[in-house]
Amino acid sequence: MHYHLIGICGTAMASLAGMLQAKGYKVTGSDQNVYPPMSTQLEKLGIKILEGYRAENVNVGADCIIVGNAISRGNPELEEVLNRKLLYRSQAEVVKEEFIRGKKSLVVAGTHGKTTTTSLATWVCEVGGLNPSFLVGGVVQNFDSSFRVTDSDYFIIEGDEYDTAYFDKKPKFMHYLPEVAIVNNIELDHADIYRDLHEIKYQFSRLMNLVPGNGRLICGVDSEAVREVLSEMHGKLYTAVETFGINHDANWKARYIEFIDGKTRFTVFKDEHFFGEFQIGLIGEFNVRNALAVIAAASFWGIPKEKIQQAFDTFKSVKRRMEIRGVECGVTVIDDFAHHPTAVEETLKALRLRFHENRLIAVFEPRTWSSRLAVFQEQYAKAFTYADYVVIAGVYNVAKASELGKVLDVDELVEDIRLQGKPAFSYPDVQTIIEKLMPELKEGDVVVIMSNGGFGNIHEKLLSRLREKSKAMKP
Repeated sequence: MHYHLIGICGTAMASLAGMLQAKGYKVTGSDQNVYPPMSTQLEKLGIKILEGYRAENVNVGADCIIVGNAISRGNPELEEVLNRKLLYRSQAEVVKEEFIRGKKSLVVAGTHGKTTTTSLATWVCEVGGLNPSFLVGGVVQNFDSSFRVTDSDYFIIEGDEYDTAYFDKKPKFMHYLPEVAIVNNIELDHADIYRDLHEIKYQFSRLMNLVPGNGRLICGVDSEAVREVLSEMHGKLYTAVETFGINHDANWKARYIEFIDGKTRFTVFKDEHFFGEFQIGLIGEFNVRNALAVIAAASFWGIPKEKIQQAFDTFKSVKRRMEIRGVECGVTVIDDFAHHPTAVEETLKALRLRFHENRLIAVFEPRTWSSRLAVFQEQYAKAFTYADYVVIAGVYNVAKASELGKVLDVDELVEDIRLQGKPAFSYPDVQTIIEKLMPELKEGDVVVIMSNGGFGNIHEKLLSRLREKSKAMKP
């Protein structure tokens, strides 16, 4: 079997390419944005990449063409596939048929926390002896990979609510055949494809309805929208539902939460009965919820409490989730994927717990479709409450964003943050941000840089400038 992937350097597509190769298939691909880290990963795997989209690329002789969800009509390679009536599929379809069907599948979904929860569940199942295959939208540091293919009966996957392909507008998670589904939370996001929260709630209700009678649906009821969906579906679900949370009544509940020396301790109760005491090397209440969801799923699959805690003790987290990139001149630089206002607020809240005696500087790039639009204008002002000093970058590709609607007013956002009594500034690009920030930084500062993209490699550029400063200060 030979698969050819159009848009192979996308995170999910590159991972799928590696999975298909691991299964013994021939894999080729094309992309116009061939750059690290995915290009490097594919090069190491020996997968041939054709640079640029051209009609003649389909002459590679593939049995099936996989069309990435970033590929749209007008792409010359896609147009040739359609003209020749060649067999094509979406990334999610191929994952379903090649890797999930017939397996015990855990699908982790929700507006926030998917990647961390999926990674944690994968490691718990590994330590628990299940030897799972997995596909995650980030690099799981315990495996130093975003995917793995094994011969076990277990498959764990991050369930993305974004649409599947230009020809398949339903969420990717509708393809993943869950035996167990985790729904962490539901909020408005992806303003480019969903008009309002109601539309997103409907899609999550469809996922919930996929879980079979002998499976388990695990829902985070601290999320108001999740509670609403469950209420609307009462009596219509044909599978057992278990709930988890901190602030609301739930089957799985965490109490007596303590944050000590960068670790979180909590006690778990199942149906009001003591279940066990746990500790995890992650901070923030949102990570307690992530851990609760994993405990519920792992218990359903028969993993003992002792193995769950063993996995928690050895979990190395995920790249770009509160990842410390370096410390120079006494300044700690942290990389985080947060982009939705709730994720920004929870990230800063958690870092405030960890670095409670330090000045916390937040640098944020509005890069996703939702963050670039004015849909979250008011929410972003509240999101930076826990920061001491805020820098907002210019809206990424503002011309493209304006095609979809009113763009986030960065100047207004900065003014709203200043009204909270803290310094806030907006600078148009990475170079200006670094030039303006460098004179302000002092020993003990913690700089958290939040973006779902590369952000012009700002982390390394800032660390490099701090190293230069440190050398210049030495006698």
